[in-house]
Order: sequence, then structure tokens, then C-alpha cells
Amino acid sequence: MNRELLRYAAMKHKKDILPPYDQLIDMEGFEAVCGFSDLLGGTTYYVPQVGKIFRRCLEKEIIEEFDGGNYRELRRKYGFSETFLRNLLR
Repeated sequence: MNRELLRYAAMKHKKDILPPYDQLIDMEGFEAVCGFSDLLGGTTYYVPQVGKIFRRCLEKEIIEEFDGGNYRELRRKYGFSETFLRNLLR
């Protein structure tokens, strides 16, 4: 489908765009929403919460910052429980 025709129609009739894609267009732009649709369109796909998407990255940061006893500091900084941190750092 011609993207320029889609863009024109979408901007002219923005109130008719399916939610939450109307908000995504406002946040990320028309091309980003089209790319998202190209990647996942027609599939059933679960979108996890942002914390779950980046959790492993945070875990690696915690491991790098651990000095042998700074559980409380890491708990406050990252918002994980001390039990979780101890299990991660074992």
C-alpha cells in the first residue's frame, strides 16, 4: 500500500486511527508505527511492560556494581528487594 497516501489519509482523519496507534504516532511518528506493523502486523503478540523488556540489562548493571556488600545501596537504586539481589548475586 502506498505509504504517502496512508500518511495523508491518517493525518487528515487522525481521530479514526485505532488506539493506541494514534498515541504511538504522536510519540514516535508515522514511520515507526508502520515499521511496527510491518514487523508484527497480523500476529498475536504480547508486549511486556518496559521493566521486563530491560530487566536483564539492569541485572548485568547490578552485577557490575556489586562490591561484595552494597545490597542496600543497590536495592534503593534499582528498586529490587534485597532477597532478589542476594539471589541474583549468588
